Amino acid sequence: MTKDPAPAGDGAGTRDRAADARGAGASTVRSLLRLWPYVRPVRARLFGAAGIAVVASCTGLVFPLVLKWMVDGPVADRDPAGVWLGALWLLLLGFAEAGLFGLRRWLVARPLAGVEADMRADLYRHLQRLPVAFHDRWASGQLLSRGTTDLMLLRMFLAFPLTFLLVNAVTILAGVGIMLAQDWTLGLVLLAPAVPVMIVCWAFERRYAEVARRAQDQVGDLTTVVEESVLGIRIIKGFGRHRSQARAFHELSRTLRGTELAKARLLASIWAVIVTLPELAIGAALVLGTVQVADGDLSAGTLVAFLSTALALRWPIDSIGFLLAMSQEAATATQRYFEVMDAGPESADVAAVAAGDGGGLRFRSVRFRYPDAAVDSAPVLDDIDLHVRPGESMALVGATGSGKTTLTALVPRLHEVTSGRITLDGRDITAMPREELRELVAVAFEEPTLFSASVGENVLMGAADGAGETELDRALAVAQAGFAHGLPNGTSTQVGEQGLSLSGGQRQRLALARAVVGRPRFLVLDDPLSALDVHTEAAVEAALRRVLAETTALIVAHRPSTVLLADRVALLSGGRIAAVGTHHELLRTNTEYAWLMSGTGGEPGADGDTGIGAGPAADGDLGAGAEAADVTDRTKEDQR
Repeated sequence: MTKDPAPAGDGAGTRDRAADARGAGASTVRSLLRLWPYVRPVRARLFGAAGIAVVASCTGLVFPLVLKWMVDGPVADRDPAGVWLGALWLLLLGFAEAGLFGLRRWLVARPLAGVEADMRADLYRHLQRLPVAFHDRWASGQLLSRGTTDLMLLRMFLAFPLTFLLVNAVTILAGVGIMLAQDWTLGLVLLAPAVPVMIVCWAFERRYAEVARRAQDQVGDLTTVVEESVLGIRIIKGFGRHRSQARAFHELSRTLRGTELAKARLLASIWAVIVTLPELAIGAALVLGTVQVADGDLSAGTLVAFLSTALALRWPIDSIGFLLAMSQEAATATQRYFEVMDAGPESADVAAVAAGDGGGLRFRSVRFRYPDAAVDSAPVLDDIDLHVRPGESMALVGATGSGKTTLTALVPRLHEVTSGRITLDGRDITAMPREELRELVAVAFEEPTLFSASVGENVLMGAADGAGETELDRALAVAQAGFAHGLPNGTSTQVGEQGLSLSGGQRQRLALARAVVGRPRFLVLDDPLSALDVHTEAAVEAALRRVLAETTALIVAHRPSTVLLADRVALLSGGRIAAVGTHHELLRTNTEYAWLMSGTGGEPGADGDTGIGAGPAADGDLGAGAEAADVTDRTKEDQR
């Protein structure tokens, strides 16, 4: 019931892409540096906040020095006034440290929220510009997770780990310098764990990178399943598949849980090393320092200051694992974000070519193969030559899988032709800006898509800016969608996600209204009446004929009633135009067309040959199937 959550054609999906990135030498730092264009506008506040955090952290290192003065001075001399003075200094330092950290948080909150918003806006704009082939390959959940979870991880990284990796490094260096200045022998004891800790951190980063990537990809997979289950809830309930969907969700959840536990085990391991080794070093320094104090080689105040400084460095050291983990997750999120941003948008418009193909819509030697298809595979469309004259309506007929929908998608450049050219009134569509092309060409798909907006907003998406109630009412009348006025709030009624609160026929009529509302010069309709009952279909056809008289149209048709809307018919067979003529001409001369229009089962000829002279039409007899189609034609003519 669920589709493959990884983009098709990418092997094992996003996890293979992660392996490829690591194999190419992608590093955490290199990945995170790609965020610089977004961070650059707010760099002043971020650098200022980092400087304030360094000062605040180093302020904490002054505490041990004040304690040393107090122990060796007022405490040793039994001077209460000095003790109170030292306590006041400690209180002031505490307020200063808290105030500085609060200022840092205030400085970064607003700009980083802006960085996240800018990245999300850029991702959304880029998704709109990516070709349909990209969206066909990628699962929606993977794209959603990149625009939500991954960007949240990046904001958290910029707000905390990015700053505190610097702050903690400066604090550790300053603290080590203070301890060495107090007593270099004790300082060397505390530095002993440094090398093993660095080795552990290096190994941790490599292993954590793999697990973090796997976890974030699995979040995308899980998001896809949830989204599909919500959108397909009618199918799930209708077929009683809620248990199987629950099992699929449970399996993915369990897989994600296992990956998150693997992350937790890695984090626990590095924390155990990072915490234990420094603690052992502090214990050794305490024993050695106590012996030196007892021998008179070290003052008590110096030992207190030394140990206080060591304890002050516990959090900067202990947090290394946590900060590395967040940094690695941010690097993975950055890689996932730019996997989408690096995808090439729709191909650029080429230089204009000379006109000369005449008016209307013309296909010249058009061949199309999907971008991810094998090079040696047969093209979906091959050597298409077709001319829809200005003001003419042409029906496109063919068996299922013959390439009708693909051919119509080439006109508004939802897909790019592999070779050949398509012209509108003599202009090559690849030489036209897409905005201009899609203003000239309106499309209504067989599967209508409505958005979570009002009926009026959905329909007026097909009109130019400034269109209002007049255009809306006209389009609804053409599509016989007067039901919209009877909805609770009329055309202001919200149709809900995917328009599922409406019937299939209602959605299809609104999609048709959206296609005609802008009075387009070229109209492409992909079986626009398939969900309508016969009475509504007849009413829509009557109104649609007036629209077709004012435009050049290409109409995918499966039924004789739809074919009769067109002036001529093109038969698409095996990815090629097999015949062009009027409906009645093709009924008389083409067996395959007669078979398609008959609605009967079986093959279009006794021997499977679809050419003229095969099967029951060999001697000019249309056969029972064609007769049925002809009766249907006459009935339609009578209705007209």
